[in-house]
Order: sequence, then C-alpha cells, then structure tokens
Amino acid sequence: MSDTHRLQTEVGKLREALREANYRYYVLDDPSLTDSDYDRLFQRLKQLETENPELISDDSPTQRVGSIPASGFTEVAHRQPMLSLDNAFSDEDLDAFLQRLTDRLGTPETLVFTAEPKLDGTAISLTYERGTLIQGLTRGDGETGEDITSNVRTINSIPLTLRGSAYPDILEIRGEIYMPRQAFEALNERQRAKGEKTFVNPRNAASGSLRQHDARITAQRQLEFCAYGTGFVEGGQIPSNQFECLLQLREWGVKVSHLLQKCDKLSELKAYHEHIGKERDGLSFDIDGVVFKVNDFGLQQKLGFVSRAPRWAIAYKFPAQEEVTRLLAIDFQVGRTGAVTPVARLEPVFVGGVTVSNATLHNLHEIQRLDARAGDQVVVRRAGDVIPQVVRVLTEKRQSDLPRTEIPENCPVCGSEVLMLEGEAVARCTGGMTCAAQRKESLKHFASRKAMDIEGLGEKLIETLVELDMVRSAGDLYRLEADQIAGLERMGRKSADNLLKALDKSRNTRLDRFVYALGIREVGEATAKNLVRHFSTLEAIMEADEESLLAVPDIGPIVAGHIVHFFRQPDNLGIINDLRDLGVHWPSPRSESEEETASALDGKTFVITGTLPDLSRDDIKARLETLGAKVTGSVSKKTDYLLAGEAAGSKLEKARTLGVAILGPEHLESLLEGVIPV
Repeated sequence: MSDTHRLQTEVGKLREALREANYRYYVLDDPSLTDSDYDRLFQRLKQLETENPELISDDSPTQRVGSIPASGFTEVAHRQPMLSLDNAFSDEDLDAFLQRLTDRLGTPETLVFTAEPKLDGTAISLTYERGTLIQGLTRGDGETGEDITSNVRTINSIPLTLRGSAYPDILEIRGEIYMPRQAFEALNERQRAKGEKTFVNPRNAASGSLRQHDARITAQRQLEFCAYGTGFVEGGQIPSNQFECLLQLREWGVKVSHLLQKCDKLSELKAYHEHIGKERDGLSFDIDGVVFKVNDFGLQQKLGFVSRAPRWAIAYKFPAQEEVTRLLAIDFQVGRTGAVTPVARLEPVFVGGVTVSNATLHNLHEIQRLDARAGDQVVVRRAGDVIPQVVRVLTEKRQSDLPRTEIPENCPVCGSEVLMLEGEAVARCTGGMTCAAQRKESLKHFASRKAMDIEGLGEKLIETLVELDMVRSAGDLYRLEADQIAGLERMGRKSADNLLKALDKSRNTRLDRFVYALGIREVGEATAKNLVRHFSTLEAIMEADEESLLAVPDIGPIVAGHIVHFFRQPDNLGIINDLRDLGVHWPSPRSESEEETASALDGKTFVITGTLPDLSRDDIKARLETLGAKVTGSVSKKTDYLLAGEAAGSKLEKARTLGVAILGPEHLESLLEGVIPV
C-alpha cells in the first residue's frame, strides 16, 4: 500500500468516526465517545490535513463548526456564523498560540486577553429587539441553528427584557446553556425512580432538555445561561473590547461569568488556567477548560478567522472527566436500611484528577438499563465531589460470552433473603439488625457529626466493635468500658478515656439530632427538624399517624409511611427506651418567651456562602434552624436573606441580581440571637 493510499484510508476512517460520534451526540443524545477520545481523533485528523493539504475536503469535520441540526425544530440561518474554538492541551500549545498572534500582528506590543471558564454546556444565540427577547437559536452547524425560543424563555437566568437603556435596536447575545451539577443529579435520580433513561453528563442533559418539544419539561430541568459574547448588532453600539462588553451585558441584566478577568502576560494566562483548575471541583457546574480571547475587537478583526475558528481565541482544556476502562467485577454492598447496592470494581483509571478503581451503579434497574457485565469496557465519569459513576457500557466492544449480572438471592453479608418490593428500584436484605452490615452502617450514621456527633467513634472502630460482637445496638455504645476499648487494636487507655468522654457528652443532644440519628428511611436533617418544629416532643412524633404527618412541611405519603412503620416496630421502640434509660436526653420544647425571640426568623429562608468567623456553616445552619429559619443551598426568588462571608462567589452575584437582602459577618451575632438587622 502506497503512503498516499495509507493516509487517505486513515483520514477516511477518522472522518467517519467523528461524523458518527457527532450524530450520536447531537441527534441521538447517545454519545459514543468520551470527550478525550473525540479530542484525540479530531487532533489527529487536523494534524494529517495540515501536513497534507491535498487531503482536505469541504465535508471534513475540521472544516465544519458543529454538527447536523436535529430534526423537529424550525431551522434558521445565523446572521453571523457561530464558530467553535481551537484547543490547547499544554503550556506548549498556549505558547504556540501566542507566537501565531505575534507573527500575524507583527507588533511587539503587549496583548491584553480576557480569561473565563469554558462552560461544558450547549452554545446558544439569543436575539433581543429593542430590549425584548425575540429568538433563541442553537448553534447547529454554525451556519444554521434550531429555533428553540419557547424553551429558552423558560430559563430564569435568561432575561425576557433587558434592564436599563442604550442597548442596540438588534442585539444578539451568545453564551452557554448548562445544567448545574445538583440539578443534574436530581434529574437523573427522578429518571431512575421512573425507570427511564438517565443522562450521561450535565452537558448531554442540557442539550436534551433544550430540545424538548414541550417547553414545560424544559422548565422543570433547572437550566442556567451564561453569556460569553455578542454576535450581530444593529442600530446602536457596544463597547470596543470583550471585557467591557461583557460588563455592559451584566449591566443590561445578562449573566456573565463571575470568574471573568483580564490578563496581559503569558504567566498570568498560565496562572489563571492553574487557578481555575484547582477551583474546578468546587464549582456548582461543569467546565472543561478556560477560554482566552484577545480583548480588543479591532485586533480581533485584524486577526480574522480560519475555516472553523477565530484566530484570536483559544480554549485551554483540562484533563477529561470521562475515561474508558474495564469493569472487572460487580460487588453488592449492604447499607443501613438493608439496600443492596451494586458497586463497580474497575481497572484503575485516571479521571477528573484522581485515580478511580470503584464506581457506583446505583441499583439493579441501572445495571439492567446499562446491561453492565464483568469484563465490559465502560465509560466512567467523575465531576467535582460527585462519586464516580459508570455512565455507559461500550457494548459494541463486548466479548460475546460475558454472563449477565443478576441480583443476589441472599445477602452477601448475613445470608438473609434479598427482596425487591413492588414499585421500588432497590433490593433489600431482610436481616435487619441481625445483619452485621446493616448494624455497622446504622451505628456509623448514629455516631456521625450531624447526628449524635460522637467524636473519636470512627468507621473503623465501629466495624471492629461489631465484628467482635461488642456492640449490637446503639445503646451498647454507652455500656462500653475503658478496659474493653483500650484492649482493641490501635487503641490505648488515653484513646479509650477520650471516647468515653465523647460518649458521655453526646448524651446531651437536641431532639432533631436524635430523630435524625435513628436512621428512619428518607428522614434527613431537614425532615427531622420539621418534625420537631411541628410536634415539639418525641412522644408526639411517635404517636403521629400518616394523616397528621402529612401536615408537616416537605413530608409526603411515602415518608409518612416510613415514619409510622418505624415507630410501630417493637425493636425500634426498645432501642429508643434503652437510649433514654442510658441518659440520652434533650432540652424541653421552647418556652413562650423563646418563641417570641425566634419569631423574627420564623419562616424566613436563608442561604449561607463564603467563610464566616468562629462558626462553621453547618453550625450556623443548625443555630438558625432552631430559631425557626429555613436554610437552603441555592439562591432563588424565594430566598429572603443571603448570609455572605469572605470569598463569597456566584451565590452573592445571584443574590444581587435577584434583589435578595444580603447580610455580612457583622450581622451574625444578631441573627443568632433571633434578630434580623435592619
């Protein structure tokens, strides 16, 4: 085979693989390649075409901006093409980008750049006519997009009308629509509960949500928008550079990145990339790199474009958060409620900044949906603090003789029967507290910081105590003696004495902590607090029927049923009585004077962000909730107050945008006394 024929064959295969990947991702919402695999194929094709220009054709993926628009929506031509960006994967790539700029401009002047995170979402074009939103288009193939105006109108972060004045008669704003991680996890949880298809990643979920023909479905998906620039402008002017333009958009009520900044040195560009890389896991949304753009629009025009990308911008990518590895085995773990959960044991793979060897498979329905089998090649995703997940099985690469994965008939720990109740996706061990796995997890939950907060009683020690049959219930913890504990591995007299002191201290607790510590199914911290706030005493909670429980905020029929069932079990009542006999207690309900003190905070919704002096966020949250406040994790129109400490980020920006009252560290003391500062 000649070299020319070999090159033509490789180029043809690369193009076909990329076209198939684009079709699977954009049209079918069923990605066939990870981001890193796609990038590798694209860069290889681009390299071959650069080295052999005679092989370039108009239909090559390198000559296109995007992919085929999906059918079902009206197609509209963009007034200006929506281009994608060239990528850098190393400092050397960034150096080469800057050298190309210098060579083309022929000037030694210092260039100023804007820098911002590259959101991992769906590119969108919004057109405003005299300040009113009239059209929303997807990028499509860069020349033509899909009209999804009715869907983008449902997104709260997209203004229907611009604020202020002096905006052009026609203003096209371009940006990214994305799904925050918390919304993505909640959406997939709902999909799993209904036995429906889950989404591979937040970007895939955002794209699928935007292409719903029923805008009411899009409205439920909690999408966000962030602008990164402008397109067509008529009948007015915008600032002459990227940075001031984005600040002007913010003034007009459009969300832009709170991490936007200017850089004028190569060292600053690299430092920004490194800084955002470190912050990546702590962000509430996915990013896959940072974008650097020449700030001055005049210089942008002078630099111009190549076939599919501007010369004046580059995306410096991060390591991929999805990778392919082999599924070695599927084990089943037993939790404190008896849930038998499948866990994937993986051939170790570096993804999202860490080496991953275990990942969640959620439940049996998920295994069946994925058709995951030991020996398969699988796509593993890790984003932020989210537990690594197996999101897809590469069934096309499967060996034909791999056996199907079946749920165990008996508990892998105690041998009790495993049952799956009708309407549930989770199989459960029927062994109860006779199952050592359930006992361990129940005791870990009981001792945890947000429950009884028993310092020094860690997971390893609990496992040892259960395995040696020294503790069979929560009450047995308070019967432990120093000599018993001191004789255990890695324990001594001092450690034993400290643990006994911590156990003694934990006897004095709060009722909501105690209710949470009991481990009632689906009763978390917030529900426990609502129960105590509504019923005041443990006796009233224990005697409540389902009808009276439904009057408690955030409690529905399923949770009400779990609560009633728990307090009707003699074993559970025996544990509660045992703990009270052993001295576990809590303050009496608040007096009338205390109720009056707390009345200013009753029913008010707070969000806490940033670093505050002396107390942790959890401690502040607990104190505010005892005063009748509700503390949530995200800012919305329903938020009454944002308590902002040092290094407050996007939540502070959103609170300002929504007009939410903002309190600072200087107001904390008054708040904890039940007084809202004026």
